[in-house]
Amino acid sequence: MMRWAALVLVAWAAPAWAVTCENIQYDGNRYTICTVDPAQEELRLFLYDDNDAPLGQFSAVDRALADEGKALSFAMNAGMYHDNRAPVGHYIEDGEEIMRVISNPGPGNFGLLPNGILCLRAGRADVFETLDYVDQAPDCTHATQSGPMLVIDGDLHPRFLTDSTSRFIRNGVGTAKDGSQAIFAISNNAVTFHEFGSLFRDHLQLPNALFFDGNISRLYAPDVNRDDFGFALGPIIGVVETAN
Repeated sequence: MMRWAALVLVAWAAPAWAVTCENIQYDGNRYTICTVDPAQEELRLFLYDDNDAPLGQFSAVDRALADEGKALSFAMNAGMYHDNRAPVGHYIEDGEEIMRVISNPGPGNFGLLPNGILCLRAGRADVFETLDYVDQAPDCTHATQSGPMLVIDGDLHPRFLTDSTSRFIRNGVGTAKDGSQAIFAISNNAVTFHEFGSLFRDHLQLPNALFFDGNISRLYAPDVNRDDFGFALGPIIGVVETAN
């Protein structure tokens, strides 16, 4: 009886994270996926501190949140950036536009059109193809642009090749049609764009998904004992909770 009671106490002492993360295998590759309900959880973007210096690391975001009595329960790098950590594309934080929409083609993965924008609004999260975003002009509290799109209205990006030899650690996000879920994924082995896009379309069954970055992709997910560290990042997305 005493042993059973001790087990109950241990169970109650375990931390309860707001975000559900899990390690999965799909089509021969390994991924970590984290599911966020934007109606129940505070999902935000982070770039600069109060002195306009780039935060750069998950730990720096956590320290900044401590002043609000809050803490991160999940975070991921959220879009491409220049050497000075400024975002390459459109970026809105707390309703303030820091970088305009870039809709023209260009070099690199970002310019591999169609690219897209993750838009966070009250109670929902949506990935838009960039031109659709411009047409609809949603009122986003937070937004970040990256590219290429992985999934566009249920179809993989037309430039993805099944026999591609370009493999990297990659991360990105997909959203439900009604905006009720944002599912973030990072590969735990090098994958092609086709493989990564197929994860969102075929396994997660999300109609739209956006590539964030490759090679420097990182994740903070206490739910699976993960806290990646490396070169300083640009935009960071995270779920914020009241600190214990």
